Amino acid sequence: MPNLEGLVHTPSSSQLETARSLDVAGKSEEALAAFQGFLLAHPDSTEGWVDYAGLLLVLNRLAEANTACETALQQDPQCYGALSYLAGVRMNQGQLEESEALFQKAIHLEPQRLAARLMLSDCLIRKGDPTQARALIDGVLEQDPGHAIATDKRSTLMALLGDWQGLRKSMERQVARYSGAEAEYVASHLDLMFGDMPKGWQRFESRLSIPNRPQSPHTIGKPRWKGESLVGKTLLLTWEQGYGDTLMFLRFAPLAKAMGGTILLEVQPPLAELAATCPGIDQVLVPGQAIPPFDVHASLLSLPAIFSTSLDSIPAEIPYLGIPEQVPERQQITEVMGKTSDQIRVGLCWTGSYQYARDAKRSLPSSTLAPLSALPGVAWYNLQFNGTDVAPLPGIVNLGPLLNGFANTACALSHMDLVITADTVIAHLAGALGIPTLLLLSFIPDWRWMLGRDDSPWYPTLRLYRQHAPGDWDSVIRHVVEDLTRPPAPQA
Repeated sequence: MPNLEGLVHTPSSSQLETARSLDVAGKSEEALAAFQGFLLAHPDSTEGWVDYAGLLLVLNRLAEANTACETALQQDPQCYGALSYLAGVRMNQGQLEESEALFQKAIHLEPQRLAARLMLSDCLIRKGDPTQARALIDGVLEQDPGHAIATDKRSTLMALLGDWQGLRKSMERQVARYSGAEAEYVASHLDLMFGDMPKGWQRFESRLSIPNRPQSPHTIGKPRWKGESLVGKTLLLTWEQGYGDTLMFLRFAPLAKAMGGTILLEVQPPLAELAATCPGIDQVLVPGQAIPPFDVHASLLSLPAIFSTSLDSIPAEIPYLGIPEQVPERQQITEVMGKTSDQIRVGLCWTGSYQYARDAKRSLPSSTLAPLSALPGVAWYNLQFNGTDVAPLPGIVNLGPLLNGFANTACALSHMDLVITADTVIAHLAGALGIPTLLLLSFIPDWRWMLGRDDSPWYPTLRLYRQHAPGDWDSVIRHVVEDLTRPPAPQA
């Protein structure tokens, strides 16, 4: 979404003010109607056309936004807002050179205004020039050191440029300046990325103080567990965030059980049967079920802090999950896999959930996978949960229709000799089951995969293949092929 800050003019009428108020309140359809009514009565209002264009741009109605911008520019060819929004339209249409030129024209007209420079940084990133974008944002921050949007953009650019040390120092300055739970929580991810786990886990707990954080209704007002003995007590563990997080942090349940007492687990419904295979859990529950009486509670994601987890003390004994007794498609999966008992079975997943905010960054175009066809003696299996994309690999078998649910997926993974995945949920599940797995990572990794290493302290059977430049999946796949075709080292 373009940054529209600073492009709105002073209201000239109550009707226009009403349209703007509706826009700010997020009532887009009502705001559109109000703008249209105003412009019907005041077709010569340049500022009305500019504001209308801004809303249309946010809604990605590019053709209409283009018309509104051009109408404003016919009335005032030097209109900063109209030029900036038209540049935003061109950027979203992929016309990056024209977009940059329009942004530069707007900046030249009013160099003290920041909005066009902030939007231009997005254009430069799309053009593959994060260095110039960084210089632009640094200039904005020289002019306005406390500008929140520019500060966020600089953090993004530091990550794109691989300046992780600079990003961490910048984050520490933000924590010192703003000293809030959200800043602490963001900083914790960098601590953990650098392997500074004692500090990171303590800061990670700041998420519990973020206002309006989702919380199990059963735990409200109940005491949190802090690691004391559980002898004669019952602990309720609760899930938090995504499936991958739950799969990853279930490893701590046996440590909690070792403290004595009864361990209850409330978990996302699709993971219930799988979670029940984890040692140390006495009963698995799902939201909506009656919860037995308990004494204390803890989020699964708080267990690393409770156990003072360091790099050396991560519980990485695998497998810590198993195949549930009830696997609806077990027979069909077994029959399909039985046809390739004399081949190396490799499961492949090249995209993740479209609902994940960064999925476009972590997913691969299927065409990128073509070099894998050079691997001899492989039976390929498509582990995609959904989608119709087909990888260009010989004889690849689509297991997608049989992977409805985690029990089925775990069963299918247990038949694989190797899993290659860009989807981290598959990586977490395969890792927890102890299956050899190659995880394909985008240039900006999640904190749990850390920096500069090709292994994971969380999963002994996991190997990491990282992009060396944003968007460069070709070299990642080449690296995979090289490693899988390299002759084994001679025995000493």
